[in-house]
Amino acid sequence: MPTHNQPDSGHEPEKQEVDASAGYERSDAGVTGIAVFMVSLLIFVAVIGMLCYGIGKVINAQMNKEDGPNSKWTKTVDVRQLGNMPSNPELQNKIAEIAQTFPTPRLLTDDGDQDVADLHAREDLLLNNYSWVDQSKGTVRIPIEQAMQLIAQRGLPVAPSVQTQQPMTGESAPTVTAPLTNGFARTSYEQEQAEQEAVKQQQGEQK
Repeated sequence: MPTHNQPDSGHEPEKQEVDASAGYERSDAGVTGIAVFMVSLLIFVAVIGMLCYGIGKVINAQMNKEDGPNSKWTKTVDVRQLGNMPSNPELQNKIAEIAQTFPTPRLLTDDGDQDVADLHAREDLLLNNYSWVDQSKGTVRIPIEQAMQLIAQRGLPVAPSVQTQQPMTGESAPTVTAPLTNGFARTSYEQEQAEQEAVKQQQGEQK
């Protein structure tokens, strides 16, 4: 018959009490585990290094097979030994000349103000001077001021009247209002250039 003094086979083992009076761990660390980890890490690094070296050799061999063996034209040169090349004034002038005669479209070095001013200058040259339209037929382009005077004297040719239908009920004939300007205006850049030219002329007259 069981007694209370006999231990029960199903109970948990008693926990050993840890003596913390020393204030630190008295047992030694497992040196074997650390040594195994370090050796495994070294082996892993060595295997990865050998694998990368082998892949590099395979890639280089494939590139050499496609490009052929190295020659004097494919020799690697250290360009740092050449230093900075000195500027050549003749070469710079040649580049500037080529840039001036380079075919369009060209990159703009400013906001395009000078190009617009040049366009208006060419237009003014045609509007304010005589020029040939067709020399074989004797057709001449006259200044616009003279053309306006001739039109004011002779009048515009009258177009034949067009038969129009009577508007239906509720409709009205369209009206066309004259524009406030002729659609042409100088840019601010051209106005500034004109003001500078006027100032220079005044200074020259005062001198």
